[in-house]
Amino acid sequence: MEKADLVPRRVVILGAAPVQLLDLAGPAEVLAQASRLHATDHRQHGPGLLYDVACHVVAGSGLAQTSAGLALSPMASEASLLGLEALDTLIVIGGEGARERAGERRLQRLVQYLAPKAERLVGVCTGTFILAAAGLLEGRRVTTHWRYCAELSRRYPGLEVDPEPIFIRDGHLWTSAGVTAGMDLVLALVEEDHGHALALAVARELVLFLRRPGDQKQFSSVLTAQSQGGPRFSALIAWFAENLHHPLSVEAMAGRACLSPRQFARVFREETGLTPARFLERMRVEAARQRLEAGRGTLAAVVESCGFGTEETMRRAFIRQLGTSPGDYRDRFRSNAVRGITPALDLDA
Repeated sequence: MEKADLVPRRVVILGAAPVQLLDLAGPAEVLAQASRLHATDHRQHGPGLLYDVACHVVAGSGLAQTSAGLALSPMASEASLLGLEALDTLIVIGGEGARERAGERRLQRLVQYLAPKAERLVGVCTGTFILAAAGLLEGRRVTTHWRYCAELSRRYPGLEVDPEPIFIRDGHLWTSAGVTAGMDLVLALVEEDHGHALALAVARELVLFLRRPGDQKQFSSVLTAQSQGGPRFSALIAWFAENLHHPLSVEAMAGRACLSPRQFARVFREETGLTPARFLERMRVEAARQRLEAGRGTLAAVVESCGFGTEETMRRAFIRQLGTSPGDYRDRFRSNAVRGITPALDLDA
């Protein structure tokens, strides 16, 4: 699209004090970088080329604006928001204010006024509480920060709350898990608006991992099992992660845990909810997913590094857990390395 034809997409980022600072700064920076990079690529100058972003935090008596205690200036006024006739995206962000003040009538009225004017409605982290309190999510599938999913379900039983994905799209509604997941969601918006190449460029500029798919889980198998199993198996699970390329028989696991194989199998299932073999398979699939998303080597190399033994064993494990083959998963979620572009630093490696 030529410069003369380009109309900036109007985006409003809205929160209730105190907001989670990264919920505000993360999405705002993704959109700002998209505009800057597009301008550089097209030898254009000036702000707001792709996204015209306005931020507003609804103040509370005696409350700091952000979780970090930082003041925000300048901010869009409430009057300017009420003057908007239409906008592309309304992003409602989270923080303590979102959960504690979601029922305030002033906040609800503002959201109810803006939401019908937006083509896309986004809840970042606990911003979903504000959207729910405003009556905008009934019957919709949503997510939020893992810590508050149960509370969201309890307070708003008409919602279908899924605690696992890092973000969810349900029609024009998008909701994300906590903090950095909001950046993953907004990267997906940039990709939808302006294509993969620009989203990739933004991710590289911000040293992000492009791009975590929305259905990636908030917790890895390692973290989930360590939290469920407590200290008894946390060290053992960490040892699993470091030795996936080895066969890791039940006898070897039991010996590491100083238990008999029969005792180990029983106690491990009681603690984690999975048999040792099924848990190990989940860890291997998770490790393989990360390598396939990052374009790290051939399928044969992934099989060897993750300890599957054969490509057929890995294929069956992927189909059981993900409903797709490793090759199809790689093609769907492959990132910059697969596309022949120097990859951004993968902080999850």
